[in-house]
Order: sequence, then structure tokens, then C-alpha cells
Amino acid sequence: MGIVLCLPAAAAPPFQADAAAEKARQAAMLNTPPRTWVTQAIDRELDILHNRTSHLRYRMHLVNAKGDQVRDVIESQDGTVARLILRDGKPLTEEQDRDEQERLNDMVKHPDAFAKHIKDNQSGKKVADQLMRLMPDAMIYTYVPGQPQTGRRPGITEIVIDYEPNPKFHPPSTTAEALTGMRGRAWIDMKTKTVVRMEGNIFRGVNFGWGMLAHIYPGGQLTLDQAEATDGRWIFTHFKERISVRALMVKTLNIQADIDAWDFRPVAAMSYQDAVRELLNTPLPKQDIRP
Repeated sequence: MGIVLCLPAAAAPPFQADAAAEKARQAAMLNTPPRTWVTQAIDRELDILHNRTSHLRYRMHLVNAKGDQVRDVIESQDGTVARLILRDGKPLTEEQDRDEQERLNDMVKHPDAFAKHIKDNQSGKKVADQLMRLMPDAMIYTYVPGQPQTGRRPGITEIVIDYEPNPKFHPPSTTAEALTGMRGRAWIDMKTKTVVRMEGNIFRGVNFGWGMLAHIYPGGQLTLDQAEATDGRWIFTHFKERISVRALMVKTLNIQADIDAWDFRPVAAMSYQDAVRELLNTPLPKQDIRP
């Protein structure tokens, strides 16, 4: 009697308090306009696209109209180079390997040809840069009810956002017309503001130059997965493309591609010539190494 215990009558256990605090923090995050998350994610994607601070070596599995190929890839300071190491899940024949070695040696002997290849690649990056910068205004963004997670990175919370074309958006270029026919969903790492996964569906046809240059048919799909390959360095791990395009009102192209990347390892900065030599000095796999 008369003794007062200076303890809360219903104190929650520490783990419950932590969980409640995390839940409150996540709720506060969803009070942020979804466009803000997208803008931050676009800034991160531009950093990834134009990365010049680190270099990786990895394996890439590509399945497209040209067949099933696995390549050994090195990011040099001059641009990316790759060596074919498997075809259709099988080791290369002597003739196939000889042709590949000749291709790579010619690349070293003719830097002008490699420079043209890199210039073409930079043109593609320029288009990607322009489209990404338009995304915040080209789409309307909404939070997905329940915030379904990919579950690929335990303990990491993802912000899940649906997007669809903004009817008030006026494409400033022919290429930007593609954004008017696509909708989908994006998963953004809450901590790093990086896109973990993005899905896009072409739900209506898109004309380029009133259909005279090209027409993209509805029903196409795009999927991109990204992961942290090394400390702070993000890169794609999977890309899927299913698109039907009519070019110049004549030929219809069914573009289908699946690309997977894995076995990421940091490498020192090197010239593309040294990267080619490194690839050629690496023994070829004697069995299927596809993931």
C-alpha cells in the first residue's frame, strides 16, 4: 500500500514496439505522393544507366531470334565487351570458338569499328535517358492496395506503384509516343529508392509518324528485374521483351527476347583491348552453366 510502481501498466514487448514503429513508418511513407517515389527512382535509374564509377564482369544468357547464347561480359572503361562461351546450352565447337576469337581479335585491331559499336550503344542510352526523364509527367501513379511485395529480398520493404498514361501528357518526340500506350507496375526499394522490378503492358496500339514509320501492336509485354550486384552498384538481372511492330507499313516484326545476368564480380578499370585479352585468356566452360 502506498508504493507506486513507476512502470507502464501495459508496456509492449520491445519486438512489438519495433514492429509497430516500422508499420507507422511505412504508413507515413505511403502518405508521400507516389510521383515523388517515381522521381527519386528515375534519378537512381539515370545513375545506373550512366555508371562510370565501377566495372563488373558477369555472365549473360540471351534467348532471341538468333538462338540461345551465353556470353562472358566485361565492362571496360571504353565500353562493354563480351565473348560467346555457350550456344544452345552446349560448349562451342572448335569452329565456333575460332570464329569468336577472330571476331574479338579484329575488334582489337580495328578500334574504329569498336568506336562505332559504342556510338550506336550510346545512341540507345540517349533514347532511354530521354524516355526516363519524361516518365514522371507521362504517367499517373497510384499506390497498389496491400502493397504486395516481390519477397526476393527478406527484410527489405518495397513501395509498389501502378502507372498508366497521363491523358494530359503530350509526347515531345516520335519516340515518346510509346509511353502513351503502356501501363504497368513498379516495385521500388524503399531504402535505396531503386527499382527492383518493373512490368509494362502495351494495352493499346501506338503509331509513330501517323503509322507510316511504325506501329506497335497491343498485347506486348516488358519486364525488368534489378539487384545490387556489389556494394551500391545495381544492375539488371532479368529482362523480358515481347513486342509486335509493323515497320514502314510493310513488315511486321515479332520481337521476343529473354536476358538473364548473374555471377557479378567487380573488376579493375581497363581498356577494351585488355578486356578482350582477359576474355580470350579465360578457358571456356565444358558444360552448361545457364541458371
